[in-house]
Amino acid sequence: MGAAGARDVAEALRERLAAKAEVRMVFAAAPSQSEMLAALCEAPGIDWSRVVAFHMDEYIGLPAGAPERFASWLDANVFGRLPFKAVHRIVPEPDPEAEVRRYAALLDEAPLDFICLGIGVNGHIAFNDPPVADFNDPLDVKVVELDDVCRQQQVDDDCFERFEDVPERAVTLTIPRLLRADRLFCVVPGNVKRAAVAAALHGPISTDCPASILRQQSNCTLYLDAESDPDA
Repeated sequence: MGAAGARDVAEALRERLAAKAEVRMVFAAAPSQSEMLAALCEAPGIDWSRVVAFHMDEYIGLPAGAPERFASWLDANVFGRLPFKAVHRIVPEPDPEAEVRRYAALLDEAPLDFICLGIGVNGHIAFNDPPVADFNDPLDVKVVELDDVCRQQQVDDDCFERFEDVPERAVTLTIPRLLRADRLFCVVPGNVKRAAVAAALHGPISTDCPASILRQQSNCTLYLDAESDPDA
């Protein structure tokens, strides 16, 4: 699954870089993305010096450089491993609302080519959990309250030791902002995601499962393994 996702992302990058001077792409930070990103970092024939990188969400309130920060995870798994033209990190402190405006402006400088994302246990995409997800959100980036299922997932993924350690708020790209990218590559491994994938594929298109909106996107490819595939 990870290798297949990386192969398709790499092929898309090569084709896009052959046609334009710069590619802009967004990465999700999660253990579910590790295999795909590791393979992508080894893919040949990509001029990363013409790729501008973003990430899609970040906790509010963690110390600068904390290993739990998504920027730190991405630094270790992709940002620090490849010679990007630029890496734009979300830094919510000291003023999350000011960072929302800054990051939205950066994203708006040119169209987004590609997004590498996953699906959360509660069906979220980025940090658009069911209570805050909005398919018609007027904002591109916003501050959100994380729901308990999302916060528990961070503990179950070994990103935090205790539920109480997981921040309650975060900055996230909104669903409409994600969907405006030219192509989305959605990598979702593991049996803990099986129910969310089933809801996304076969349930109603509803913010009860934010990932269900991906069914309406012809530009989105979903990568599953035998454990996450509800139809396997």
